[in-house]
Amino acid sequence: MNNISIVGGRLIDTAQHIDKNSDLHITDGRILGIGAPPSGFQPDHIIDAKNKIVCAGLVDLAVRLREPGQEHKATIASETLAAAHNGITSLCCPPDTSPVVDTPAVAELLRQRAKNGGHCRIFPLAALTQGLEGKLLSEMAELKQVGCIGVSNAQVPIANTQVLKNAYEYAANCDLTVFIQPTEPYLGRGGCAHEGAMSSRMGLAGIPETTETIAISRDLLLIEQTGVRAHFCRLSSARSVDLIRDAQKRGLPVTSDVAVHQLFLTDQDITNYNSQCHVYPPLRTDKDREALQKGVAEGVISAICSDHQPHEPEAKLNPFAETLAGISGLDTLLPLALRLNMPLPKIIDRLTWGPAQALGVKVGTLRAGKKADVCIIDPHKTWRLTSQTMHARCLNTPFLSWEFQGRAVCSIVGGQIIFSTI
Repeated sequence: MNNISIVGGRLIDTAQHIDKNSDLHITDGRILGIGAPPSGFQPDHIIDAKNKIVCAGLVDLAVRLREPGQEHKATIASETLAAAHNGITSLCCPPDTSPVVDTPAVAELLRQRAKNGGHCRIFPLAALTQGLEGKLLSEMAELKQVGCIGVSNAQVPIANTQVLKNAYEYAANCDLTVFIQPTEPYLGRGGCAHEGAMSSRMGLAGIPETTETIAISRDLLLIEQTGVRAHFCRLSSARSVDLIRDAQKRGLPVTSDVAVHQLFLTDQDITNYNSQCHVYPPLRTDKDREALQKGVAEGVISAICSDHQPHEPEAKLNPFAETLAGISGLDTLLPLALRLNMPLPKIIDRLTWGPAQALGVKVGTLRAGKKADVCIIDPHKTWRLTSQTMHARCLNTPFLSWEFQGRAVCSIVGGQIIFSTI
């Protein structure tokens, strides 16, 4: 038995409406309680968290581990260790690995590799359709039995609406949440930047916001018809936030998230063809960024994720349109979120309880009896993002040389200290 007491910290747990200075006690891998320890409790390890924030371990809804299939970019071991160093104790991985997570055998392979080499909890999504091809449905019931907590077609749009309706009905019957990256299959195909003045001036093929909003509109109608529980991933436009807000007001079972870089960057940042800002969905306008921030503050967007997509240096060296989209985001999820002009409990909520609720998993809280996944943050620590201070294997990020205040200094997973500098 490993007994731990974390003393003197500011405890924030929005699931329990807690924001106070108190102690936290852990025993046998679970949260024992908050406040004074029970009679007879003897900690084996005492962590001094004075002037620090103690919260549930962060939950990241979008982390591509690149394993199986692209281990030259990253591995389960390398990226889960990087996640732990950044306070992330649970992560969700999309099904677009190689091979695709569309059979129980592949899901079991991923589970075994995560068990053997992982440093945090991994919640895999299964493919909505076989091979992500949008034609035949995957065996969702069997995939759920082997541990997949939801289904998604990742970034591959399904053009056939009848197939999509059938998939949503099947997912609803299996009580599985559908994770949707809304993309109209034809608009903006081959584009690489937001369709607007900047893309026109730079001569880049554009991706209009309607690529996202038309898909959301179609999906919301099918969600209403089928009753499936749905989570919209990586919103990028103001109109998308409006559509989700209206759907939630009408009582539809929908939640949403945003990639943290969308809350800070816009299409102005692709000036000089900076390929590190080549992401999908593309960076949009100041108006869109402001609407996304407002959506997060209101709770329409209940989760902020890293949308971690590690790439080797060569993947970003070609002309902008020919580079691979994506940012290595594990190292900047928390420090960027801490920059938001929002009350700290709201920020912590969007990194813990909000995403945990979207996943439907029992993490993201410090409630007694729950798994002891804990993050300790030093809000006063100032540091600069460099190749030396990053923990993820790949360095494809537009935030190199940015200065931050606040960083994770300890991560505990299931009562085990995975990383600590205190």
